[in-house]
Amino acid sequence: MGVTKRGRRSTDIMKTKFKKFAKGSGFTLIEIMIVVSLIGMLAAIAIPHVLRARATSQRTVCINNLRQISSAMQQWALELKKDATAPITPDDVIPFMKSTIVCPAGGTSFADSYELTTVAVQPTCRQVPLNHLLQ
Repeated sequence: MGVTKRGRRSTDIMKTKFKKFAKGSGFTLIEIMIVVSLIGMLAAIAIPHVLRARATSQRTVCINNLRQISSAMQQWALELKKDATAPITPDDVIPFMKSTIVCPAGGTSFADSYELTTVAVQPTCRQVPLNHLLQ
């Protein structure tokens, strides 16, 4: 431990500085409660907007996926000279797409995300069929 110019040890100086600092500093319970309640109100305002934005972005991605699938269906039909009533499966369409796509609203594979019937019928989303529509 070092000794200062006035003959006091540095630990003594730290104790006195700490005592001066500790007496008048700190937050009261009311101040902490106000800050916590403000953070809670901000979270209550922000969370519904974040969830709505997430659902909107998932819908947009799914609709774009449906457009890609529809385009791949048309390419498949033209290349293999199929008519509009020809049945189509995911295995027919997947080679005409860059990568396998799934619905961002909870799909795990192409087969459980999108439903294909015939070339003339637009593909549909199996996860959220009422909201994710290709128009």
